[in-house]
Amino acid sequence: MSNDGSPSLAHMVFFTMKERTEAARTKLVEACHEFLTDHPGTEYFSAGERAEEFDREVNDQDYDVALHVVFESKAAHDAYQIAPRHKQFVAENSATWAKVRVFDSWV
Repeated sequence: MSNDGSPSLAHMVFFTMKERTEAARTKLVEACHEFLTDHPGTEYFSAGERAEEFDREVNDQDYDVALHVVFESKAAHDAYQIAPRHKQFVAENSATWAKVRVFDSWV
């Protein structure tokens, strides 16, 4: 919840790579840290590889890298989507993605 009592927006993105290699995963995580950190209104940021050791029936295995960003508001999220650094991230990395799934929720 943001400081004013309104809900925060959790923006969760799951990337499936075309090349599902450690090198490809590492490169994307590094790009997330380079381009997607420290945007105005960000309350929380993390990016990392899927934890392969969790292989229960309920664990989704159809992704390689997860990005988690919590914004203080929808307005902060919307500004992030059109920010030059975010657009550069997409331009430089989208050719490596086989699939991207985005889950946005109020938290």
